[in-house]
Amino acid sequence: MAEIGKVGVLGAGTMGNGIAQVFAQAGRTVAVVDSFPGALDRARASIEKSVRKMAEKAGKSPDDESKAVLGRLSFGPDAAVFEGCGLVVEAIVEDPAAKAEAFRRIDAVAPPHAVLASNTSSISITRIAAATKRPGQVVGMHFMNPVPLMRLVEVIRGQLTTDAATAAVVAEVKALGKVPVEANDFPGFVSNRILMPMINEAVFCLHEGVATREAIDEVMRLGMNHPMGPLALADLVGLDVCLAILEVLHRDLGDDKYRPCPLLRRMVAAGLLGRKSGRGFFEYSK
Repeated sequence: MAEIGKVGVLGAGTMGNGIAQVFAQAGRTVAVVDSFPGALDRARASIEKSVRKMAEKAGKSPDDESKAVLGRLSFGPDAAVFEGCGLVVEAIVEDPAAKAEAFRRIDAVAPPHAVLASNTSSISITRIAAATKRPGQVVGMHFMNPVPLMRLVEVIRGQLTTDAATAAVVAEVKALGKVPVEANDFPGFVSNRILMPMINEAVFCLHEGVATREAIDEVMRLGMNHPMGPLALADLVGLDVCLAILEVLHRDLGDDKYRPCPLLRRMVAAGLLGRKSGRGFFEYSK
C-alpha cells in the first residue's frame, strides 16, 4: 500500500479535534473539514489550547509547540482537499445514514490508494464500507476520549477489509505513540460492548433510587478502582452518544440487556447531554 502522507479528518467536533491534533503532533500534515464554519473556529482554538497545555506540562515552549502543530493543520468546509490524502478519518455524528453519506463523499474525492477510516464507536464497519467502491480499504479507527491523552485505539476490520489496509492503520497508530488493539466487526466492538452496559446499569441504579449519583460513582471509584465513576464518564462521553451506542447494541445484538434506561432517554430528550451542554448527571460550568 502507498505511503499515507497527508491525513484528512472529517468532523471538527471533540473527537475530530483530538484526532487532528495527535496526527499534527506526530508530524503529519492534516486537513480538517467541517461544513459548519463555527465548528472550524472552535476546533482551531481548542487544539491550540490543548497543545499549549501539554507543552507546559512537558516543559516545552507553548508558543513554539503551538506554532509548529497549527502550522501542519488546515481548516475548511470543502472535502475536495481529501484529494491529496492517503488516510481520511471520519469523526462525525454516530448515525449510520450520516456516516454512509460521508463515506460516499470521501470515496469520490480521496485517491484510489487512500485508506478510509471511521472513528465510529459502535456502527458496523462492513455497513459503512458498503457505501464506498473500496470496501477493502475501509477500517475502523476508534480513538478514546480525550484523544490526546488516551493511548488505546481500537482497529476494526470489516468483512472485506484487507490485511494491507489493517496493517497500514496499525502502523499509523503506533506512529502516533498509541497502542492499536484489533477487533472484529461486532456491534460496540470490545470497548463499548463492555463499557456501555456498565454505564446503563449505573443509570438504572439512579433511576430506581438505589443510591445517589455521588454514591454510585464513589462505589465504582473506590471499590473497583476506576479513575472516574460511570455517571461522570457518561457526562464526559456525552449522554446522546451513550444512548446512540446502546441503541445500536440493543438493535443489532437483539438482547434486552442492552435496553437503554428510560432516564437516559429523558435526559437526552431534555438536552442534558453532559459536559458539552453544561449539565448531565452532574453540573459543569461553561
